[in-house]
Amino acid sequence: VQLQASGGGLVQAGGSLRLSCVVFGTAFMGSNVGWYRQAPGKQRELVASMSSTGIANYADTVKGRFTISRDHAKNTVYLQMNSLNHEDTAKYYCNAGWYFGNYWGNGTEVTVSS
Repeated sequence: VQLQASGGGLVQAGGSLRLSCVVFGTAFMGSNVGWYRQAPGKQRELVASMSSTGIANYADTVKGRFTISRDHAKNTVYLQMNSLNHEDTAKYYCNAGWYFGNYWGNGTEVTVSS
C-alpha cells in the first residue's frame, strides 16, 4: 500500500490550496483517513480526519476553513484549505488505516506568505 500526496505550494495569506492523496495498492473503501501537518520545530498534529462512514472531524485551528473529502472511485482523499494564514505553513501528510495496517503518505509542503 502506498499513499501519494500532492497539491502543496506557496500561497499568499488568504488564499486557498487543495491537497490530494491517492491510495495505491488496495481498495480505498473501509479506511479511516486523515491529514496531519508538521511545522518546523513542532510535533506532527492532526488537522482533519474522516471515518470510513464519512464522519469528519477537524482541529479547532482549521474548523470552518478546511474541508476533508474522499472520492472512492478515484481512491483519493482531499483537503480543501481556504483562508490560509502563516500558521498553516507546514508539511502536510496523509494517513489511511485499515484493519490490516496504517500507512503514511510522502508529505507535501505548504508555505503561506504574509
